[in-house]
Amino acid sequence: MADVARLAGVSHQTVSRVINGHPNVRQETVLRVQRAIDELGYHRNSTARALVTRRTNVLGVLAFDTTLFGPAQTLAGIERAAREAGYFLSMVSLDDVSPAGVVAAADFLIQQSVEGCIAIAPQRGLVDALASLPGPLPLVAVEGGEGSGLPVVCVDQVQGAEEAVRHLLALGHHTVHHIEGDPLWLESEARAFGWRRALEEAGAPVPEPLQGDWSPRSGYDLGRALVGRRAAGERVTAIFVGNDQMAIGVLRALHEAGLGVPGDVSVVGFDDIPEAEYLTPSLSTVYQDFAQVGRESLALLLGEIGAGRTGSADPAGAGRRVVPAELRQRGSSGPPPP
Repeated sequence: MADVARLAGVSHQTVSRVINGHPNVRQETVLRVQRAIDELGYHRNSTARALVTRRTNVLGVLAFDTTLFGPAQTLAGIERAAREAGYFLSMVSLDDVSPAGVVAAADFLIQQSVEGCIAIAPQRGLVDALASLPGPLPLVAVEGGEGSGLPVVCVDQVQGAEEAVRHLLALGHHTVHHIEGDPLWLESEARAFGWRRALEEAGAPVPEPLQGDWSPRSGYDLGRALVGRRAAGERVTAIFVGNDQMAIGVLRALHEAGLGVPGDVSVVGFDDIPEAEYLTPSLSTVYQDFAQVGRESLALLLGEIGAGRTGSADPAGAGRRVVPAELRQRGSSGPPPP
């Protein structure tokens, strides 16, 4: 900073004001300082800044299974929102969601001097472990369910599932079969709840759901099982699938059985992966706004940091922000066959 000040012919306090966007600096001076910064290749020393301000501008992220589309896009949304707000991220990928594993991961982040933490918490066990974390770490859980006492940001999974089922019923299907995701995941639980509630409210039959694991292979295997039910006389004309990857497997199983989509069977997925629009037929699915989840998570965490709250210190004051889901109707859903 002293080198920049010397080259620009100003004080180091003026350089600091320019870097921090202080309004009371003449534009001519700002341009002179910026030219000196560019010429010297100056970058802030974050360690020195932290010593002065006692803030690191580093946030932690605890994530589980970011190989899946939802957690990966959630992480990307958080990173983008943090960067736009001037924060850096330090991430720990969890293999062990036991209390001991979560405590070890949180301790690692605390050692990095993070100011707070966002946990991508899709499983009940992980949420329970987060809720019991000791120590002064402001914390927000993404997809953390209800009743944990943690501040939570989530997509309205129940509403998204209900929209998918109501869409299929409105097309004339007498009921909608369901392939669930991993039973340990809160999102799978919420989507199954929304599917069941929409059917019950419409007075439609509630078929026995099939249990998947989020993978295309499980969707394929369970799609074949539904083809078998259909061949045995069960009326299978509409399937709501817990995520798009499993829906792709279902489409393959229906194609191999010689069944048309949506002529014989309609299919709706969940997530709106980038490939969904380009499948044949294009996949009707439920869109999740992961960028908005990232922005809401960051805003809620910064509020927790500003209020001086820790993850488990104030359950009564824990916030909850819900991002709406959106049904996107495409070519894979249509009226049932005559």
